[in-house]
Amino acid sequence: MVNTALGVEGVHALLADGTTVRIRSARTDDRDGVRSLYEGMSEENLRFRFFGVSRRSAERAAERVAHCDKPGYQGLLAVVDDVVVGIAEYEVDDARAGSTSAEISVAVADAWHHRGVGTLLLEHLVHAAREAGITTFIADALAQNAAVLKVFADLGLRVSRHFEGPEVRCSIRLDEDETYLSAVDVRAASADRASLLPLLRPGSVVVVGAGTKPTSVGRAVLRNIRDGHFNGRVCAVNPHAHAIAHTPVYPSVSDLPYPPDLAVIAVPVGAVPEVAEQCGLRGVRALVVLASGFDAEGASTLLDVCRRHGMRLVGPNCLGLANTEAAVALDATFAAHRPLPGGAGVGVQSGGVGMALLDGLSRLGIGVSSFVSLGDKLDVSSNDLLCWWEGDGRSELALLHLESFGNPRAFSRTARRVARRMPVLTVDAGRSAAGRRAAAAHTAAAATPTMTRGALFSQAGITATRTIAELLDAAALLHSQPLPTGGSVAVVANAAGAGVLAADACVEAGLKVPELPARLAAGLLADLPDGACAGNPVDATAVVGAAALRSCVDRLTTHDGVDAVLVVLVPTALVRVTGDDPRLALTGRRSRPVAAVLLDQAETVRLLRAEDDGSVPAYADATSAACALAHAVTRAEWLAEPPGTVPELSGIDSDGATSLVDGYLAERPDGGWLHPRQCAELLSYYCIRQSPWSWAESEGETARAAALLAGPNGLVALKAHWPGLQHKSDHGAIALDLGGEAAVRRAYSELAARFGDLMTGVVVQPMAPRGVELVAGIVQDSVFGPLVLFGLGGTATDVLADHAARLAPLTDRDVHALIRAPRCAPLLFGHRGGEPVDLEGLEQLLVRLSRMACDLPELAEADLNPVVARPDGVLTLDARIRLLPRHMQDPYLRRLR
Repeated sequence: MVNTALGVEGVHALLADGTTVRIRSARTDDRDGVRSLYEGMSEENLRFRFFGVSRRSAERAAERVAHCDKPGYQGLLAVVDDVVVGIAEYEVDDARAGSTSAEISVAVADAWHHRGVGTLLLEHLVHAAREAGITTFIADALAQNAAVLKVFADLGLRVSRHFEGPEVRCSIRLDEDETYLSAVDVRAASADRASLLPLLRPGSVVVVGAGTKPTSVGRAVLRNIRDGHFNGRVCAVNPHAHAIAHTPVYPSVSDLPYPPDLAVIAVPVGAVPEVAEQCGLRGVRALVVLASGFDAEGASTLLDVCRRHGMRLVGPNCLGLANTEAAVALDATFAAHRPLPGGAGVGVQSGGVGMALLDGLSRLGIGVSSFVSLGDKLDVSSNDLLCWWEGDGRSELALLHLESFGNPRAFSRTARRVARRMPVLTVDAGRSAAGRRAAAAHTAAAATPTMTRGALFSQAGITATRTIAELLDAAALLHSQPLPTGGSVAVVANAAGAGVLAADACVEAGLKVPELPARLAAGLLADLPDGACAGNPVDATAVVGAAALRSCVDRLTTHDGVDAVLVVLVPTALVRVTGDDPRLALTGRRSRPVAAVLLDQAETVRLLRAEDDGSVPAYADATSAACALAHAVTRAEWLAEPPGTVPELSGIDSDGATSLVDGYLAERPDGGWLHPRQCAELLSYYCIRQSPWSWAESEGETARAAALLAGPNGLVALKAHWPGLQHKSDHGAIALDLGGEAAVRRAYSELAARFGDLMTGVVVQPMAPRGVELVAGIVQDSVFGPLVLFGLGGTATDVLADHAARLAPLTDRDVHALIRAPRCAPLLFGHRGGEPVDLEGLEQLLVRLSRMACDLPELAEADLNPVVARPDGVLTLDARIRLLPRHMQDPYLRRLR
């Protein structure tokens, strides 16, 4: 059968050595290809596969593929140049009805051993099996077959072994837990780095389309490669020249005397696919395509060429790439200035942004390890670059400009891992007016693009800035200073007014400017000139000199109550007279971060350097300095907390939930809003506590339900219902505080008269005790995957738009952050001496919603509003759930786009 996750043609993925293979379902016409695979295997490997060397076993295995459409069988092939180089299969024992285990086998062509073919096939086979409801693989192997036993053991799944003479029976549980995902991450990152070697550490480069005119983009790239003293062979392709810029030129790619590792293609857009095909045939291993203007068909053709020939692609519509590593020294861009060598990895989608970042980093004196202009990002993406910087041995800082995400959840996992090792900063591009509008009162509308991206960045530990200038501000501080241990800032100024403005900027950035302890203040006054004030801000006076200011800053940076120091200096005539410049006190290596604001400097930010004594970021404006410090505090807080874990949950009935969803979509293929009964049933599968309720379709049924449900106060609520109803309060579809049969009957009659045939019935509920009204919900974003939203609920939710969100699955850390994120959070923790709500119950609600979102990709939207939180519990009063026919791709399955 065809695996729906792979499609008809399959997907491309990377092997351990960076080679591209195609993984696809076996077809009935693959018998000859599979037979050839086995015929090419050595006798030893045939024995390992079939426990003997009979060619009949190989023939039977090939014949099984010819009947691959039978129930309970799944075969996956690894294919290179239409040649089968590996096969993995499972088969369910049809004699055991309802069996959730399957026998598996795997075979790899001799020439392709130790390149990760078997492991990659098994990862995809595991995914296919899970989709089919299989929970366990059974694999038999000879005890001598150490290679295949190691493949099973290294998958990251739970494997148990049972020895039976010379054979071993392995039982492999298919649970997708963190151990398995981490193992896949490690393999994916290693394969990514291997595949990028021809791009970022090529031994040879060809520029296709290098022109003879000085205005030629290709010639500019060639000139940069030559002037940068690239440590490899360089040539060019141009049918009208024999040499350009002292570089040998050949009429076509096919005429090249050797296959270059990297080709930079600088020809018009229409000629790119043909040139790419020539490169593939000549054995080129990677492409950089500069041209822009590709339509969908042209982009698809270019990517198909790269996949068929196993070439990685940067672009199109890009500036090029550079690697300043001494052993490489490659500048394959048409930028005006060569980046300084250093430790900042830079990846951008916009070439203009890339040039601005490179110029800004050069002004700061921050060197670049590698620079990649991603352009339209058909292939190589930010995920790939993060993996490269993680393992290149040089990068200490990652700067990204991203306008779109190909696989946000995979990016989030990669970024979380890399951000533990180095700061990862980004310009949050693509913020839209839609993302800034007040959210509507249902979950899908509340989950704005800005909120969704913010959730991704926050969970992944990425420092997200709003502008290039802010990115450079933060990079300057993170590059040069230690991280603060908290958010308390001491402000020191040689002008009282400037100090006040700086203190305001710090508070507005979310930092604290506390009063300094008396003993510390006394010490500062002993250091400073007469007339100084040791409050916070510290007024060091206009006559402060370098020695006194240095003593002051040193004293502050060694005090436990101070996490960072911000020094604000204005120019004074005394410096010209005495030559005693207080700015000389700023540099020096200290245990806590120091930042400066120099109100007379022209640059928005620069690094003040002292020989062998570190550097200090100096800003032209206190707001910029405070914002950079706030980013550093946020990063320090993120690093200080241990990585979160997804909580184990009891009482979950995923099978029941799946059956409900499948049944609903079988009757309504286009999807829709669940009936209240179905909503309640679905929530019950995840043990989400709901207020008691009853469904009624007549005045009499309503009165009887109200009599049974009336709470201690004797009051009930009626809620009119019809499919797709939103904002019940706005429609007047709710009747509250109804006491007695007469009031209930009258309210039902009024609702029925108002809505007529539109109303299909009413929900009857007891009036809930008062508490904090909240909203909790789920949105399945087509790009980002499931998102859990939380915030202030009730009728105020669309007015105040006090919401926060995190991407599912939620870890315990994500849940804590989500509860604390909305502005209404103090109400939950006991505002003004009040009793806190049931925080554990609130956490359980959110993690159970997260689990439901991950289990059910068809769940387009769930809106629980209001959820009443009280000290004695958390209760859902109203729920609306919408389903859509949808198959979400597994974001963690290794594949190329």
